[in-house]
This record gives sequence, C-alpha cells and structure tokens, in this order.
Amino acid sequence: MKKEAKKQENQEAVTNKKVQEIGTGIKKRWLINGTKTILLIAIIIAVYIGVNILLEKVVLPEIDCTKNKIYSLSQESKDKVGNIDKDINITVINYSNYPSVINFTERYVELNHHIKMEKIDDLSARADLMQKYSLNATDSLIIIQAGENEKTLTDSDLYTYDYTTYNQIDITEEAITNAIINVTTQQKPKIYFMSNHTMYSTQYFSTIMEAMRNEANEVETVDILANGGIPEDCDCLVVSTLKEDLTELEKDKMIEYIKKGGEMLLMCGPNISNANLSNFQKVLDEYGITIEKGVIFEGSNANMVSGYPDFIIEGTQGTSLTNKLNMTMNLCLVDAAKITFQEDKLEELGVKKEILATTTEKAFVRTNLNQTTPTKTSQDGEQETCTIAAIATKTIEEGKTSKLIIYANELFAMDMQVQINGYTMSTVNLYNNRDLILNSVAYLNEREDTMTIRKNYDAVKYTVTEQQNIIIMAIIFILPVIIIIVGIIIWQIRRRKK
Repeated sequence: MKKEAKKQENQEAVTNKKVQEIGTGIKKRWLINGTKTILLIAIIIAVYIGVNILLEKVVLPEIDCTKNKIYSLSQESKDKVGNIDKDINITVINYSNYPSVINFTERYVELNHHIKMEKIDDLSARADLMQKYSLNATDSLIIIQAGENEKTLTDSDLYTYDYTTYNQIDITEEAITNAIINVTTQQKPKIYFMSNHTMYSTQYFSTIMEAMRNEANEVETVDILANGGIPEDCDCLVVSTLKEDLTELEKDKMIEYIKKGGEMLLMCGPNISNANLSNFQKVLDEYGITIEKGVIFEGSNANMVSGYPDFIIEGTQGTSLTNKLNMTMNLCLVDAAKITFQEDKLEELGVKKEILATTTEKAFVRTNLNQTTPTKTSQDGEQETCTIAAIATKTIEEGKTSKLIIYANELFAMDMQVQINGYTMSTVNLYNNRDLILNSVAYLNEREDTMTIRKNYDAVKYTVTEQQNIIIMAIIFILPVIIIIVGIIIWQIRRRKK
C-alpha cells in the first residue's frame, strides 16, 4: 500500500516536472518569438521614418507624362534660360492658392542655379513692397529682377483666351520665360512709330507701345522729315493710317529703308478723307499692295461683334506668323479696309505673300459712309471674301529680304474705348488683338529668343463602367483581405510542421 502510494507520488512529481518544463519552454519560445516580432516592427518603423526623411531632402527628377508636357518646362525654355549666367531673383507674392504657379516657378530654379525664388504669402509684413508696387495686402504679383532690370507679371499676364473654343489658355511659361529674357537681354530691338502725317497721334497707341517694351523692345517715335530719314538703328518701322501724303524725301527714305532689308508693320485703314496718297502708294508698290477705298461690313452674324457689322471678328490662318501657336488667334478689326495684291507684279517684285486673315464671303465694301443701314444696299460693293491682314516677304538679293505685315486697320491696336454689351473696353484688348501685334513685331525682328507657347490643357473626362467599378473596388478592398488570409494559412502550416 505504501509502495503504491509512493509510486503514485513519484509519478505525480515526474508529471509536474514535465509540465513545468513544457511551460518554461513555451515561455522561452514566446519570449524569443515576441522579441523577434517587436524587433521586426521596430525595423519597419525605422525604415519608414528614414525613407520619409530621405524623400524630403532628395529632389526627384521631373517626370511629366502628359502629351503636351503641361507640367514641365518646354525644351525652348530650357534652351533659352538654362545657360543665362546672370543672377535672377523671382519674387512670387500671394500665390499660395495657386500651387501650379509656384511649382512652375520652381522649375526655373531647378533649371539654372543663377535663378533664386522668394515666396511671400503674407504681404502685410512687407510694407516696402506694398508701397513700391502700390499693392494691397491681398494682391498677387510676380517680380523678376536681374541687376537694375525688372519686370512684373500680374494674374492677367498668365493667361489668354481662345475665342474660338472660349477656353482660357495658360501662358505662365511664356510670360515667365519672356520676362527672364527681358531683364537679361543686353541689346534690344528698336521699334519706331512714325509720328507725322498720321490720322491719330502715337499717344493713342500707348498700351501696345508699353506692351512692346515689356517684350524686351525699345520703342520710340520718329518724324522722318525732321530726322532726315529713318534712324540707322531701326529694326521695325510702324506706320498707321495717314491723313496726308508723305513728302518726296520721306517716300525715298522709306523705299531706301526697304531696299536695305528694313522691316515694316503697317496698320492702315481706309482713306476716309480721300487724301491724295500717291507717294505712300509708291511705298506700297514695292510689295505689290493696294489698300482699297471704303469700309468692310461683315455679312455673317457669327463674325461680327454684338450686331455691329464693321466690328469684324476673323480667325488668323496658318502662316509663318501663327504656325507655332497651339490655338486659334482671333483678330477684331474696326472699320477695316480691303487689301489687294497686284498679282501680275509679285514675281517681278520678288514678293511672296501670305494671307493672314480674311472675311467671310458675305462681306461687302461700303464707300458711301453716309448710309446708316447695317445691311447691304445697292450702292455697296458685291459680297466677297476680302483680305484684311497679310504678310509680304520681298527678296532684295540672295540671303536678304524685307518683310512687311499689314493690317487693314489701325483702330484695333489703339486705346480707343468702345462699349459692348454694357462693358467699356479698349479695342486693343478685344479678342487676340494685343497678342497678334506683339507676335507680329517679334516675327519681323526675328526674335527667336522670345516665345509664344500655347499648351493644350484640355482633359478628357473618363467615366468607369459598372464592371470596371467592381474590379476597382475588389482591388482596393478584397485583395488586401485575401493576402491577409493567405498569410495566416501559411503561418499555420509552418507552425504545424514544427
């Protein structure tokens, strides 16, 4: 009996010892596995924090997968700005709500180490800037400086409109790149506005003259007779509608200027006063051009402004002036004349013409301006397509040409105030008038350093089907659950094998 009791006691002791050993093993195994898990979690957290710190310090390369590279600088900007060796400061004021402008400006800083950017989001703390530029605390402005040269850009300088599609076109890159070129250019083209014999004083062109200066041009006026000729440094001569004829001296000097390869921008409307302009016509004859009498009235309602048939809206055609544009440029002429070319003389004169803009076939010319009816009468000319803007390139000798751009109107480039649908505005700001004049001057001056960039920001809206939506939801919600379940199963299998 005692032996059995002792035997049972020994068995219980052995059993208890085994239980203790198993418990100790489990604790050791759990402790080891738990330590590994904690260590693994710590490593993952450390890697996560390290990667984030690294990404904050590293500037990733620019990757723009859009077709038109709308989020990156064009190759033209890189070519023209990348090698500038002058220190340039760009101050961006109150654009925190427009990150695209900030991001675009940063591209220039990345492109050239001479370019620095300062971002100001609280203008109230900079009384010096508010006073210097007459700004309110909420106004936005971009200031680009290189030494003593400075150019400012406002919101309106960063976009234009395509009046065919009525889309707003972003021109931020064009504006900033050209502003940088403006403040760093040593020798600027010289533009002269002829100031005598003209129907309107040059003060009526103050807006477009200032815009030309902002495009890195020097702009002055010239009285050819008083000056004794066209200045030697003239890169482009601008002539508006004449109220009286040129003198013999002025005519000869202009023809001499043409034969030297001089460039001209003519903004000449109809000869309403019926002045004798025979000397001026001899200048036009160098290009085989005639400006007809009378004012063009457009017969198509879609091509006139608010029912006024003498306010003509026409899109510019594909020419060497507009072929780089990624949009339609609409010209709005007021009381325009008809331009004709002396077709039988062009080859003899060595002139190549390009038609920049025409009316529709419903247009007609009115010579009796005492008529008040907007529709065609028996006294008006026949309905026909009329040329209202053109380019003429005259070959002087091999490798030497003289280019002329003619618009059959000067009012479209002026500060003349007109009221349309209750709004008062300057004619130079109608449609794309300002853009076209500036592009014309750049074209005549062969300004390859300045640019016109019209990127296509149109986006295609994509709507998923019901089946595609199910697949997307499955990827987002179901796939992670499947991965977790598979992980648990694999863990159980490996555990049992042990």
